[in-house]
Amino acid sequence: MGVGVLALQGDFDAHRRRLEELGAEVVLVKKPEQFDAIDALVIPGGESGTFLKLLGENGFAKLKDFVRAKPTFGTCAGCILLATEVENPKQAGLGALDITVRRNAYGRQIDSSIRAGLFLGDPIEMVFIRAPRIERVGAGVEVIATEGQDAVLVRKGSTLAATFHPELSDDPRIHQYFLQIAENGKRQGS
Repeated sequence: MGVGVLALQGDFDAHRRRLEELGAEVVLVKKPEQFDAIDALVIPGGESGTFLKLLGENGFAKLKDFVRAKPTFGTCAGCILLATEVENPKQAGLGALDITVRRNAYGRQIDSSIRAGLFLGDPIEMVFIRAPRIERVGAGVEVIATEGQDAVLVRKGSTLAATFHPELSDDPRIHQYFLQIAENGKRQGS
């Protein structure tokens, strides 16, 4: 199974390393035509508006088609891109998850932190860097992880989005969870 990591900006290499440690064959996706050659995709953190500019109209359209058809995991800026509604400021999204996301809701870069949260009911370390906050979770979207009262990892079908950076923690469980989703999706032909 080929897992792509959108490699336009952000710490895409940390995702690549983690996925390879877990046995995935990873492709660094830099051009829209590469979407055709992968089975699943990780959209890393970075700056969501910059992703939109770098993707361009054609790239955004290809990404939107991919996200509708195949397993996708977005972290931080990737979570913002997957949302139906983005605030602070308003921004176009892929509309893959019926969630409202507020950009930079936990503060600026200097306010970055490592916090303890719950992933499927078990404790897990979470790294927040200029993180968005999921302010609304719509119908059919399942909360997979929380930090305090906040939903910080959500899922609908084979689409997963985190407001934090699991690639910066030593704990591989969230990437393993995504790989299981992707493998199940491939077996079912989605």
